[in-house]
This record gives sequence, C-alpha cells and structure tokens, in this order.
Amino acid sequence: MARKVLPLLLPLLLAVAGLAGLLLLCVPTRDVREPPALKYGIVLDAGSSHTSMFIYKWPADKENDTGIVSQHSSCEVQGGGISSYADNPSSAGQSLVACLDQALRDVPKERHVGTPLYLGATAGMRLLNLTSPEASANVLAAVTRTLAQYPFDCRGARILSGQEEGVFGWVTANYLLENFIKITFETASPVEDPASEVQLRLYGHHYRVYTQSFLCYGRDQVLRRLLASALQSHGFHPCWPRGYSTHVLLQDVYESPCTAAQRPQTFNSSSRVRVSGRSDPALCRGLVSELFNVSSCRFSRCSFNGVFQPPVAGSFIAFSAFFYTVEFLRTGMGLPVATLQQLEAAAVTVCNQSWSELQARAPGRQAHLPHYCAGAMFVQQLLSRGYGFDERAFGGVTFQKKAGDTAVGWALGYMLNLTNLIPADPPGLRKGADFGSWVVLLLLFAAMLLAAVVLLGLRARSSKAPSAI
Repeated sequence: MARKVLPLLLPLLLAVAGLAGLLLLCVPTRDVREPPALKYGIVLDAGSSHTSMFIYKWPADKENDTGIVSQHSSCEVQGGGISSYADNPSSAGQSLVACLDQALRDVPKERHVGTPLYLGATAGMRLLNLTSPEASANVLAAVTRTLAQYPFDCRGARILSGQEEGVFGWVTANYLLENFIKITFETASPVEDPASEVQLRLYGHHYRVYTQSFLCYGRDQVLRRLLASALQSHGFHPCWPRGYSTHVLLQDVYESPCTAAQRPQTFNSSSRVRVSGRSDPALCRGLVSELFNVSSCRFSRCSFNGVFQPPVAGSFIAFSAFFYTVEFLRTGMGLPVATLQQLEAAAVTVCNQSWSELQARAPGRQAHLPHYCAGAMFVQQLLSRGYGFDERAFGGVTFQKKAGDTAVGWALGYMLNLTNLIPADPPGLRKGADFGSWVVLLLLFAAMLLAAVVLLGLRARSSKAPSAI
C-alpha cells in the first residue's frame, strides 16, 4: 500500500511547491522605510575662561526641517579660553588638538566628510576684539587653520554676537526642558527696541524671541569691576572674607575695557598692591548695586542701563556661573534659596563669613571660595534689581547645569538651528510584503513541510516491509 501512495504524494508535493513559488512571485509588495542614518555635528564653545567641544547627532531625515538633536559626547579643552592666547595665537589652535582628535574617534569615519565643524567665541573674544581687533583676527585665523586640518566640514571660527548667544541658549533650554533661558524669552508683547528681537524658525514654527546681552556682566568681568571699585572707594574689598588677602597686579585689574571708568589716569601697570577682605555685606551690596543704572529709560520699561525689556514671563533656566553660585549656597553652605528673600539672606550669610569659617565649611573649593560672596550678591541683585524678578516670577527660575546628559548652553541651540540648513537625506526604502500575504505563504510552506515528513515516514516503513513474491 505504501508503495502505491508514494507515487501519488510526489506529484502532489511538486504541485504545492510550484503553487507556493508562483504565489511568492505574485505577492503584492510595498516600499518599507529603512531606519534613518545618523548625522553628526561638532560645536566648539570658546568661552572667556575655557573652551568646550560638543558632538551632536540626529536622524538624517529630520522633523519639519529641523533635526531631533542629542548630545553624542563632549570634551573639555585644557588651558584658558582662546582669547588668553592673544600674544601667542598659534597656541590657541594647538590647544584644541586633543579634543579634535577625540572627535575623529567619536564620529564614525564614514561620516567625517559630511560632519559640520564650527567654533563660536563669546565674551572673551568680544572684549579682545574691542581692545585689539588685530589680535582677535590672528587668534581666529590660527584656530581656523587647526580646524581645517581635520577631515570634517569646517564651517570656520567666528565671534558670536550677544544676541546670537542668547537666542541659541533659548533654543537649547526650550528644546531640553521646555523652558526659557536667562533674560532671553519668547514674548507676545511688542518689542520696542528692534535690536532686542530675533525671529527664527524651528520644527515648522516661527518664534519671536526677546534677547539682550550685557557685555561686562559675565562673572570674570563683574569680579574685575568690583575689585576696581573696591580699590577706588575703600582700599579693601568688602566682598572678600575677613582674614583673606592677596597681591593684585594692577594691569590685570585695568587692562579690560570693562574697568575703563575706574582706571586711574596714571598708574604703574606692573605694580602689585595688597588687598584684604572685610566681610561686610552692606558695603558689598553697595558695590554690586552700582553696576546697575536704573535711573533712566527712554522706553515704556527697561531692565537697567536704559535697555528695553518686556515684563518677565514664563519659566527660566539659569546656568553656568549662576548655577555654580547657587549650587554652592545650597550644598556648600546648606542654605535655602527657593525664594528671592532666601537668596538675599543666603548672600548675606556668605558675606558675613570669615576666611577660616569658609575654609572649614567648604574645604574643597579653595579656588573660587573668596568670590562666592560677590557672586551671590550679584546674582541676587541682577535678578531683582536688574531684571525685575519678584517672588512670583522667581518661582519660575531653575538653576541647572545639565538636562539629562546634555549641557545647557548656546551650542546645542546653534546646532539645532544649523540642521535647518543641512538637507535631509532621502529616506532609504526596501521592498516588503503585506502581513496577510506572508501568512498565506507560511501556511503553504507548513503544509509542504508536513507532507514531506509524511513522505519520509512512508518511505522508511516501505523499506522495512518484506518483499512480496
């Protein structure tokens, strides 16, 4: 019986196999989108005191013309900011080599050529450009030569305006936290000073952003200005802790254009004077208050120094020196800073500390310890007296260094804006069958497999059966 069944099964199996092959050719297919490849971008943030490199990545197909950007890696450049190399420009470029070499490793080799590389310089170079345009140009040229030696798409090095730095910071904060940044925010109010408004397009939407940069109000320049005022008015420093003293080189105090108003008509730039601290919160507050001129305004409302500012509204994020100052008050001193009143009280507490008391409370912060009083008083005065934050508005301010693994600053905002200018890759497509068609084919092949098993079983039984005579 088995020998009679075998000849019948073989043609049946061949017929099923042929039908399955024919159906496979006739299965309807559709284009299936491949996962998008990643693009990369490199931004060097050349600040006044140091340079940081950030590598970003985003899917090549983008979203409404703007990339969904995330931080891939980062690198801190050793040494000072590039403006500190004014007398030795080639060293400015050389200082970047270690981080650029890291970028060669962090960005996939096949993506090197299409990866934009950009360096943006901020306050330090803006000041150098004011005092010595030639030195500034030489530093930028040296940096550009170094960048051009790498296989990336070098977009050059340039000095960012204060408005650019502010608005790109706003983009970063909005992107990471859905908040606004510093004194940069989207506004529905009329902007009376056109120089303070920036319009940009991201993710298919247009934004009107108020931004204002105050040159000479960064941490380093504020400390220099307060020192110059202290020398001029007191001969001691009321913001420095009692028991602390140091020799100050007059050239370091007065070489900046930010201290031009306090610069003596004649002084020996190579002279050193000994300056002692006094731990006097009231006198320190007086020095800091003098930084903000709120007596005149030609607009309907101003922040300080006659600069137009709409009412502060929404959420804000304060980073960099703001974050480090408030973080010291919270963790180093154990003081509450949730309200403006608490922030003011914390500043007074720090300013009352002697040098030995500060060292005992924060033994690992020697480098910046003498300046926390001035920094805390400045942050409190800037927010309340300068920008006009009241207790309600201050509740919308967060002091933060990072959001997740991404640093808060202008660099990510710049890269987000840059992705608007980088064409999206066309989506990769492959042929794919509909799910229902695959189910039919799988059932047919399952039937063929079952039939083959039966056939093999019958053959085995047939070979064991005795032959008939």
